[in-house]
Amino acid sequence: MRENDMLEKEEIFSKVLRAGRRTYFFDVRATKADDYYITITESKKFTEEDGSFHFKKHKIYLYKEDFASFAEILGDMTSYVLNHKGEEVISERHQKDFKKEYVTEKATADEALPNISTFTDIDFDDI
Repeated sequence: MRENDMLEKEEIFSKVLRAGRRTYFFDVRATKADDYYITITESKKFTEEDGSFHFKKHKIYLYKEDFASFAEILGDMTSYVLNHKGEEVISERHQKDFKKEYVTEKATADEALPNISTFTDIDFDDI
């Protein structure tokens, strides 16, 4: 393989985002003309019933002439979702291995607390 062909396959700059069963790879690569472009690869892990696993990968190529439009649309789309649905991830509840983590928050002065003072003090000598 020629040296130029090997450079084309090499990542110039990379970042990885691990997100549960998915991993996203962001790579800067070089064209044959030594210009840069970005690849975004989604890799998703699938586990078989026998315990073995495999990965499915999907890749998109993003070229410099599309960067500004891509970033603008991505920003619009993420803002839309967060403005309409907030940041809470509700789809995790529907996964078979979902485990709810309970967070205890302090009640503010404006919130009414239910009356739970029905405790009875019993001395075991009285029984």
